[in-house]
Amino acid sequence: MSPWEILRFALRGIGANKLRSSLTMLGILIGVAAVILLVAVGNGSAKAISDRIEALGTNTLTVMSTSRGSGGLTMAVAGALDDPVLAPDVASVSPVVSTSATLTYDGSDHEVSAFVGTTPDWFTASNFGVGSGSAFTADDEAQARRVTVIGQTVAEELFPGIDPVGVQVTIGGALFTVVGVLEEKSSSGFQDANDTAVAPISAVRQVIAGYGALSSILVEARGSGMVDTAQSEITTILDRKLPAGSSGTAAYRIQNASQLLETQTETADTFTTLLGAVAAISLLVGGIGITNIMLVTVTERTREIGIRKALGAPRRVILTQFLIEATLLSVIGGGLGVAAAVLGSRFEIVGVRPVIVPSSVVLALGVSILIGLFFGGLPAARAARLRPIDALRYE
Repeated sequence: MSPWEILRFALRGIGANKLRSSLTMLGILIGVAAVILLVAVGNGSAKAISDRIEALGTNTLTVMSTSRGSGGLTMAVAGALDDPVLAPDVASVSPVVSTSATLTYDGSDHEVSAFVGTTPDWFTASNFGVGSGSAFTADDEAQARRVTVIGQTVAEELFPGIDPVGVQVTIGGALFTVVGVLEEKSSSGFQDANDTAVAPISAVRQVIAGYGALSSILVEARGSGMVDTAQSEITTILDRKLPAGSSGTAAYRIQNASQLLETQTETADTFTTLLGAVAAISLLVGGIGITNIMLVTVTERTREIGIRKALGAPRRVILTQFLIEATLLSVIGGGLGVAAAVLGSRFEIVGVRPVIVPSSVVLALGVSILIGLFFGGLPAARAARLRPIDALRYE
């Protein structure tokens, strides 16, 4: 019997019970689609977070205080870091005060979780461009002028259909003039990067935050290759300005954007692998379903097997036919699963836009084919081992 004839018999066997075959393929479809989509969600989430870290600039360092008491990061400490002699690889230093605030305009309120008080250098260091209007100036900061630059989300919520530049909003009981709107930033799905407002640190401390410790200090290195050198330079200055406590614990910590990106990438890979492993369980369940259905098929077609073997069909042909049937169920189900995953990737899932990994498609299809061969092997072998006399007597 030629391979084409064996394939034709296999297709006829699948088509003999369309509902049962469809349900079996559905199990594989769900398994393949789940593997591809969950890996895509993990990859999409990792990509969104990586984009946000890279958008902040991989040549930045963030200094944060580890002490909860008095002291900590101050304007004097920030000023000491901007030293061309002791820190020649530092391009700019931006003290940052961050707090939540409610912006009010024309009876409408909008609360932002990140109302940032800083200096003009922050816009370049954090890679936040101004889309319309302009950023505030060093003179605005020196004079504590109450001006602010708002994010796209704030502009859409408070000023639908109008240009907010030049409009006054109430923040913390004081009037601030909107001088610009930030360019739109991509968000990770968990936090809106565009839901923010930035103002001169002098005005923010005067009106809202008070004159306590800074939230952080953003340091920009002169280039991505000078980040580690800049970190060593500011560490030397900070050790002198902020000595360790009696327990030996440092009074500050430095967050390196490039190191954060590397750590995040490693974590994301682990997370994506875990998602794929969990989804692979559904593929295993689909394989068990194939075994069950093929065993039922062999039982139902016992007499047919006996007749074919009595007419001279060798064991190899029977074995191949049932293996092909099981594999076809996996291949068709896997192909439909890939199509479903591609379609599903066009929509956001839990706030994340999935990014399909080509290797996951190849792996899921390959595993589905192996599942058909492996789980179809037992029923195929059982069919091939049937003795013609026993099969013909089967009722």
